[in-house]
Amino acid sequence: MTLPLLQWSGLDPAARRAALGRPSPEARADLAAAVARIVDDVRERGDAALREYSARFDGVELAGLRVASAEFDAALRRLAGPGLEAIERAVGNVRRFHEAQRLAPLSVETSPGVRCERIVRPIQAVGLYVPAGSAPLPSALVMSAVPARIAGCPRVALCTPPGRDGRVDDAILAAARVCGVDEVYRVGGAQAIAALAYGTASIPKVDKIFGPGSAWVTAAKQRVAGDPAGAALDLPAGPSEVLVVADDSARAEFVAADLLAQAEHDTLAQAILVTTSRALALAVQREVAAQRATLSRAAVLDASVAQSRILLVDDLATALEVSNAYAPEHLLLQVREPRRWLGQVTNAGSVFLGDWTPEPMGDYCSGTNHVLPTYGHARAYSGLSLLDFVKRITVQEITPAGLLDLGPTAATLAGLEGLDAHAAAVTRRLAALRGGAA
Repeated sequence: MTLPLLQWSGLDPAARRAALGRPSPEARADLAAAVARIVDDVRERGDAALREYSARFDGVELAGLRVASAEFDAALRRLAGPGLEAIERAVGNVRRFHEAQRLAPLSVETSPGVRCERIVRPIQAVGLYVPAGSAPLPSALVMSAVPARIAGCPRVALCTPPGRDGRVDDAILAAARVCGVDEVYRVGGAQAIAALAYGTASIPKVDKIFGPGSAWVTAAKQRVAGDPAGAALDLPAGPSEVLVVADDSARAEFVAADLLAQAEHDTLAQAILVTTSRALALAVQREVAAQRATLSRAAVLDASVAQSRILLVDDLATALEVSNAYAPEHLLLQVREPRRWLGQVTNAGSVFLGDWTPEPMGDYCSGTNHVLPTYGHARAYSGLSLLDFVKRITVQEITPAGLLDLGPTAATLAGLEGLDAHAAAVTRRLAALRGGAA
């Protein structure tokens, strides 16, 4: 297993596009249709459909869907010690960073007598999805539950798949309790997304759904988001990815570890090194092979490393151009004076500066949010933040004097657009004011 090494300057435009291409998910022509059937079935039959799908997909017969308070207490007891302490510290850092994102009140007099404001209101009901297939992901819960609570969302509901014993993973329940989320349902997959979007007897409907998941979960989120009666989704997401920009000062051991850390997520994950140093590139190839032999997720790593690569460039300016063209989910700058190059970054989900800032710190506990745009969506989308859990509503208030001053402008613009009813809503008021009726 060797990372391919490509000389960037020797590639023509087509070859460069190919070098920055993402892995293509396996074609599943029947996936959308299958997800549609599940979503429609849950919408029609509610809890009965959820129990049938849990038996079919999770291998468990469920009586009650909602996790009882005693189950949270038991999970906390079992996890007491370093595991619980780690969750609590991570929550604290994530909370501090997201609390700083609160929007200040905004009120501006744009013209005499014309006041424009922006007010902020929390989304009333949000649904969080936390995968628990190959591994439970309490960190995914933290990244959505913490900003939801800071935003003041009145209702926060969580769905996560149960184990074969019907229980929700202890770390997920402990993280939910620490984050202040007590509405947890043992339901996973596309059926959970349908339940959150449309509601069932046990799971009331939400307004927006957050969280990663399988191709089935992603397809279900997209389907319900396209239905006015469904629920909005958080942001476009796909397989995880990392791009490391490194010069000859970087340590091959660290770079290889960072590449493998993302590669182990999924067979479709991608890891790219862009470097100015051939010696480093060759050393990283050796380190990836050596470190790979010590890691447990062999099949996943073999598949993802096969579609990863090293790009050798002439200088760091070119390296940043390559990175911006790729628009990575995670960008690591392992170069001399990394902050000096931060100004050249235009497209990235999250940036990690220097040799001592490994990407998993952002995944778990530094404080930034790890829900990030992938597959090139970082060109136009940002990672999850407090703003995703609130609505910004504008307000305007105009005095009679303000309308006399600015109203003719609106009437003229309405006339340019041929919208005479628009114009009349203004001019009738102007006539009243000028006639002394107000």
